[in-house]
Amino acid sequence: MSKHIVITGTSRGIGYELALQFANNGHKVLALSRNTSSLAKVSHENITTIATDISKEDDILNAADFVKNQWNSTVDILVNNAGMLINKPFHELTTDDFLKVYQVNVFGVASLTKSLLPFMKSGSHVVTISSMGGIQGSMKFPGLAAYSSAKGAVITLSELLAEEYKEQQVAFNVLAIGAVQTEMLEEAFPGYQAPLSPTEMADYIYNFSLTGNKFYNGKVLQVSSSTP
Repeated sequence: MSKHIVITGTSRGIGYELALQFANNGHKVLALSRNTSSLAKVSHENITTIATDISKEDDILNAADFVKNQWNSTVDILVNNAGMLINKPFHELTTDDFLKVYQVNVFGVASLTKSLLPFMKSGSHVVTISSMGGIQGSMKFPGLAAYSSAKGAVITLSELLAEEYKEQQVAFNVLAIGAVQTEMLEEAFPGYQAPLSPTEMADYIYNFSLTGNKFYNGKVLQVSSSTP
């Protein structure tokens, strides 16, 4: 049965591959990213792209209006995938750097989720993509104070929302992913080779988004093969 899926950060990497996977399997996809050209070129009948900066309230309202008017006020799955990473030594990080990272990785997630929740019925699933760097006790990397702390914040946010919306039976889960060979990773850590491709990770997220809420709510799954 076809579902209505909203995905952020779809211009490249995991989000791009995920949008195609859902669309190719017959689901309706609303793809939100600042740059829509890559998916627009694909011109898939099941994908609608809207240029969206999730740190801007007006852009989020546009997306919500589309759902209300074109999708009969229905969202089955929201994948909060958009992310911003700044890699700088802590003493060089400015308040503005922190704000930029938190605007996308935390405030944007909260704002978009809040706007779409009225369209989510029992059985809907909100999946937020976090990072192993946001897990307490995990290995940390210098230079990621803003990014990893934001990814930690969004984990706690999801746990709270799972509790707050459990009676409506809307599930909230987090996938804290390890390194994936995306453009964002390459820009932050040139030359680093990750163990997984965006397509492989998108395949995992696709299946979890459709079925994970049957087994989990308010949980953080560590999607990483590295030890510790």
